[in-house]
Amino acid sequence: GATRVSHSNHFRSSFFLAVRKKKTRSELGSDRGKFEARKMALAFDEFGRPFIILREQDQKTRLRGIDAQKANIAAGKAVARILRSSLGPKGMDKMLQGPDGDVTITNDGATILEQMDVDNQIAKLMVELSRSQDYEIGDGTTGVVVMAGALLEQAERQLDRGIHPIRVAEGYEMASRVAVEHLERISQKFEFDVNNFEPLVQTCMTTLSSKIVNRCKRSLAEIAVKAVLAVADLERRDVNLDLIKIEGKVGGNLEDTELIYGILVDKDMSHPQMPKQIEDAHIAILTCPFEPPKPKTKHKVDIDTVEKFETLRKQEQQYFDEMVQKCKDVGATLVICQWGFDDEANHLLMHRNLPAVRWVGGVELELIAIATGGRIVPRFQELTPGKLGKAGMVREKSFGTTKERMLYIEHCANSKAVTIFIRGGTCILFILHLLINNSFLGYGLGNKMMIEETKRSIHDALCVARNLIRNKSIVYGGGAAEIACSLAVDAAADKYPGVEQYAIRAFAEALDSVPMALAENSGLQPIETLSAVKSQQLKENIPFYGIDCNDVGTNDMREQNVFETLIGKQQQILLATQVVKMILKIDDVISNSEY
Repeated sequence: GATRVSHSNHFRSSFFLAVRKKKTRSELGSDRGKFEARKMALAFDEFGRPFIILREQDQKTRLRGIDAQKANIAAGKAVARILRSSLGPKGMDKMLQGPDGDVTITNDGATILEQMDVDNQIAKLMVELSRSQDYEIGDGTTGVVVMAGALLEQAERQLDRGIHPIRVAEGYEMASRVAVEHLERISQKFEFDVNNFEPLVQTCMTTLSSKIVNRCKRSLAEIAVKAVLAVADLERRDVNLDLIKIEGKVGGNLEDTELIYGILVDKDMSHPQMPKQIEDAHIAILTCPFEPPKPKTKHKVDIDTVEKFETLRKQEQQYFDEMVQKCKDVGATLVICQWGFDDEANHLLMHRNLPAVRWVGGVELELIAIATGGRIVPRFQELTPGKLGKAGMVREKSFGTTKERMLYIEHCANSKAVTIFIRGGTCILFILHLLINNSFLGYGLGNKMMIEETKRSIHDALCVARNLIRNKSIVYGGGAAEIACSLAVDAAADKYPGVEQYAIRAFAEALDSVPMALAENSGLQPIETLSAVKSQQLKENIPFYGIDCNDVGTNDMREQNVFETLIGKQQQILLATQVVKMILKIDDVISNSEY
C-alpha cells in the first residue's frame, strides 16, 4: 500500500515523528534489523501497526505511573527535610554560599529556598510554594513547606496501599476544608487601636522568637508595630508597606535599632562648618548642579592677561552668587542636590549660612520629595517658595568612633513615611548562635550578615502586623492550632463512606508533623510530648495547648502569649494542599537524560 508520512512542522519540531505503514512479516523483520543498527526504537500502536520514534529518543528519560509519582514525592520530601530542622524558636540556621562567595546565614524558609540552586522541577514547585506564602502572608514560609512534605509522605503510604492518587488528592481537599473551618471556629478576635497595640506586639514577638534577633524581640516588635500603625489606614484596614523604608548600618548593638518618623539619607552636610541641626526646615530639592553653565559646543578660552583672568573669575563668582541668592530669596533653609558642588559654591553656601547636602541619589530624592511635600526642581529659574519641602527637624548624626554620618529628616509635612534604622551585628556570637542556638554571651564585631538577617526578620514582623490590621483574628501557636485541626479532621473522617476517609486520616497525621518538628527541634521527646499535648487537648476540649518549646513549664499558649494570625495559618494549609494535589496528579515525566 501507499506510505503516508506527516510533514507538518508541528511534528518535525516535537521530539518524535511517527511513520506508519502496512507491511508483511518478512519486511518487518528486515526493517527491525535496520532500526536496531541505527539505535532507533520500534513501537506498536493499539492496532498493532508499527511506528518509529526518531528524534533524540536515546537522550530522553521517561517515568510513568506510580514510579513517576514516587520520584516526585521523594523530591518534595527532600526539600521539606532540609527546612524541617529550621522550624520553631529553637530551629537551626542554614549557611548558604553564593556563586560569588557571598555568605547568607538565615532560618527564614523563603530565603533558604531562594538561595538554593534547585534543579528538580518538583523541588522548584516547593520553592514556589514558599515564595507564594512569603508574598501573600510574609510569615510561615518554613511551616508551609514542612506541611507539604508531611502530606507527600502520607500520600506515599496511601499509594502503597493501592489507593488511586486522585482519590488521595480529593480526600486531602475535603480534609483541608474541614481544617480551615475548624481554624475559623477556634480563632479569637483581638481588639486594638493606636493607643493600645499590645496584642499586635505579642503576635510580632511570636514571629521574631524563631529568628536570630530573638534576644531583642520585644523592642523590635514594638518598632515594627509602631511603623505599621504610622502608615496604616485603619478605616480602610489597609497598610502600604512601601512607605516603610528599612536601612541598616554595621556597628553598635542591636538594641540601638530605632524608628524614625521621616527619611534617613546616608549623606552628611557638604561643609564641616555648616550647622548640624535645622529646625522647621524649608528644603530646596535640586537636580541642577552648583556650577557655571557649560556651552554645549566645543570651546576654547584664551587668557593672555591678568585682567581677563580676573574678569572670568568674577563672572564665575557672580554665577555662584546668583544661584545661592536665588535659594535664599525663596526662603530655603536647606539645599539637597543630586549633583556635586564646586568648592567655591560650597564655601559661599557656608558663608551665606545655607546648609547643603550633595550627591543624593535619585530614589532618595524622590522619597524626600514625597515625604516633605516638595517638588524636584531641574533649573534654578524654576525655584519658587511653593516648591520647597517642609520638615520639622533635619539633623546630622555621627556613629561611634567612625567618621560615618547620616542625615535624619524628621516630622515631615506631607507623608506618613517612616524609616526603621537597624544597627548591630555580633560576628563571634553570630557563629556561636549557629552552634548553640539562642545563647548570646556578649558582643562581638559588627557585621553585615547580622544586619541582613535582622532586615528579613523585621520584614516578617511588619507583614504579621499588617495581616492583623486586615483581619483581627488570631489562633494560638506552638503547634496548638495544628493539633486542634488534626483532632477535628480525624473525627470528620468517619462521616465520609468512601476510600477518601483513608486520605482524610492521613491528612490528620500530616498535621501532627508540625508540632512534632517543634518538639524535635527543641530537644524534647517528639512522640511522647505530642501524645501528652494531644490527650490534654482531647480531654479538656481546649485548643490552646501546644508544645512548650521554651521550657516555660506550661503548655497553655495563652499564658505564654504565643499567637499566630488566622489568615496566615489558613493560607499555609490551603497552599500546601494545592501543591500536593498538583504533584499527585503528575503521572508521566519526560526529561532530558543526565548522560
